[in-house]
Amino acid sequence: MHRWGAVACAVPLLLVIVTGLLLQVKKQFAWVQPPTQTGSVDYPQISLDQILDAAMSSQDAGIESWNDVDRLDVRPGKGIVKVKSKNDWELQIDLGSAKILSSKYRRSDLIESLHDGSWFNDAAKLWVFLPNGLVLLALWFTGAFLWYLPFSAKRKKKQRAQSSKDN
Repeated sequence: MHRWGAVACAVPLLLVIVTGLLLQVKKQFAWVQPPTQTGSVDYPQISLDQILDAAMSSQDAGIESWNDVDRLDVRPGKGIVKVKSKNDWELQIDLGSAKILSSKYRRSDLIESLHDGSWFNDAAKLWVFLPNGLVLLALWFTGAFLWYLPFSAKRKKKQRAQSSKDN
């Protein structure tokens, strides 16, 4: 089971490992996720309409209405709002002046969807990645058992030798 389970999990596991490593360092590499900027205020002073107007002023994001916005991530402590467009472009807008502080492509969401299998579709997530995780769990247990066997055998051999000395 251990050998064939490893073969069956090789490709999905490689994808999970590589994407997991990229997600671990997403804050350190701007290629994965743009660094968070700092705005001029520590609480929101602009309206949602002003946020949308600022976002629409960026050609890169391709935002023409709220329908083009995937999500807003308000960071009052940093004085910004992150506007993520549906084309994965991220704008960071100052909550005091509505000025765009950063306009960059964001790859972390794509990498995360590859990592959990949802990029392919929900069926792949449930019928490939979930079983892959279960097989990996079984591999962990069988690997731990195989690692423990020599120690157990040595201990039993030592106990048998000790008991034969005692007799």
